This record gives sequence, C-alpha cells and structure tokens, in this order.
Amino acid sequence: MYSPPDEYNELPYTDYRKIKLNKLLKNINDHIVYEYDFGDGWEHEIVLEEVLNKENPQIYPLCIDGKNACPPEDCGGIGGYQNLLTILSNPAHQEYDEWIEWLGGEFDPKVINIEKVNEMLHLEDYGVISLWD
Repeated sequence: MYSPPDEYNELPYTDYRKIKLNKLLKNINDHIVYEYDFGDGWEHEIVLEEVLNKENPQIYPLCIDGKNACPPEDCGGIGGYQNLLTILSNPAHQEYDEWIEWLGGEFDPKVINIEKVNEMLHLEDYGVISLWD
C-alpha cells in the first residue's frame, strides 16, 4: 500500500509511485490487487497476460474493451454506485434531478467511452507515464 510521508517524516513508508509494474509483475498470470480511492474502496485485480517488446510504438497502458462506463468519481463505492443506478433508472425518483445535476448531465452506465478512458490513463496525474525502466 502506498502512503505519503507523515508531515514530520517520522513514520517509515514506501513510496510505491516509484516502483514500476514490471518490477511487481514478472511472469504471465502474476497478479496484484490495486485499491483505487481508499474512501470508496474500489479494488481492481491487475493480471499480467502478456509481455510485449518495449520497442513497440504503442503507448501503454491501453484500454481495448470494456463492459460499461466507469462509475463517477466519489459516488460512494459499490453501494453508492448501485444506489445511483437505481435512482437513474427512475426519472420520477425524488433524487433523480439532484443526481443528474451532480453528474453534470445525462449518464448512461452501459456506454463506455474507450477514447476517454485511454486519455485518462495517460494523464500524468494518474501516475502512468511509463511501465518501463
């Protein structure tokens, strides 16, 4: 688990932002569990499926397919997202308009925007610059 240093630098910690995936996942089918957003508790299993030649011109990571849209940020984890989907499925729900405003407009949970996902994967804020040394 990554944690930043405490404000006085007294507690030991490991800055995992400096550790590349190729140091953690070395063999086909190696896997790790990645928790995104400790408050909401989104866990993802990352599995090494194939090792590619690093001279390949493709920029990685790369999303090639998906089943549904990404849940909105800070929607309350799995339970909060399920509640959101229930509300959005019923435009007569008393919280419907409030959630649509919070979302910034319509949200279709069944539509994934692969291009947008890949744009987000390559933002420096997500810490994904290079998987290679």
